[in-house]
Amino acid sequence: MSDFVEVTRRGLGSRSKGSIGGAVFGLFLAAAVTFLLFWNEGRAVKRYKDLKEGAGAVVSVASDQVDPTMEGKLVHMTGETKTNAPLVDEDFGVSVEAVKLIREAEMYQWIEVVKTETRTKTGGGTEEIKTYSYERQWRDSPVDSSQFKVNSDHRNPAEMKYRNASQTASEVTLGAFSLPSFLVSRIGGASPITIESVDGASEAVRSVAKAANGGFYFGNDPGSPAIGDLRIHFLSVPTGPVSIVAQQSGKTFVPFKTSTGGSVDLLERGQVNAADMFQMAQDRNKMLTWAIRIGGFFLLGVAFSLVLAPIAVLASILPFLGRLVGAGTKIVAFLLAGIVWAVTVSIAWIFYRPVLGIAILAVAIVLFVLIVRRLRRPAAPPLQATPPPLT
Repeated sequence: MSDFVEVTRRGLGSRSKGSIGGAVFGLFLAAAVTFLLFWNEGRAVKRYKDLKEGAGAVVSVASDQVDPTMEGKLVHMTGETKTNAPLVDEDFGVSVEAVKLIREAEMYQWIEVVKTETRTKTGGGTEEIKTYSYERQWRDSPVDSSQFKVNSDHRNPAEMKYRNASQTASEVTLGAFSLPSFLVSRIGGASPITIESVDGASEAVRSVAKAANGGFYFGNDPGSPAIGDLRIHFLSVPTGPVSIVAQQSGKTFVPFKTSTGGSVDLLERGQVNAADMFQMAQDRNKMLTWAIRIGGFFLLGVAFSLVLAPIAVLASILPFLGRLVGAGTKIVAFLLAGIVWAVTVSIAWIFYRPVLGIAILAVAIVLFVLIVRRLRRPAAPPLQATPPPLT
């Protein structure tokens, strides 16, 4: 049930000023996204070349001994990771032989949920209705309830006694080699640690916590949590088989520098051959490239929507007309986004890879022609006021 409803009214003048400011921001956003798209194409090509160069230079070697003849070369090896000492969380008495030990802490708190509805009124003004409601949720950081619209009955503790924490083994070995921190940080595969008793924890924890649902619980009833209750779980990244590709440097590794100025250093969990590791890296490069491309297109659509928004605001003197114009400007905005996106990507590819770039540019030209034709299409003739006489 709603706790508070707030209504804000804005006139046409205020909305017009705001839309003009939004249009200026939209222009800057469009420029920034265009630069990002161009940079992304260059990054993708450069990463592709780096990986291709690395795939042609890598040599698979054993990890159980250091081969001096491989010094300075790009090597691939697999083996079992080991650590020199267990990782320990002293507060909770959790000790594990692992690459990483992760503590996840959550507190049960009030959360403010805001739903906004905007109505356009005749004359171009708007009425914004905000409905504030409150829910209880588990969150991993304190939520400041003093900022709530209604905080008298929805108060959270100001602090969490225990917070998220992570430990990484100070020394991780792979056979005869020591793994550098930049490779250790990429070892994933965390699995939960089941807590069955609080006996090993510190006195401060034992006196108030209980074991529940595989972790520690601070509160009366895990099945019916109260505001301020804490629950804590642990995970570990165990030692085990990994595969790496990096430049051998003594008994450790450094990134392999490519001829383009880039670098190659890969790590995968498990036993993975060199060819598969490079293919997986290429696949990730493609996924990142397309994620930025798609995200860039939608950001351009938002940017041009902001640029064209003043037109819809002026048309909203009549609400139904404002809605029609607003829908039309959004269509035009995303058509413009498609053109700018295609032109930017094609120019980047012409710069980096001419054949594909020219093909993409041709698509952009087709889109532009379609928009021009649509804008120049003559309006339908008006209907006659009276029908012609029957003969």
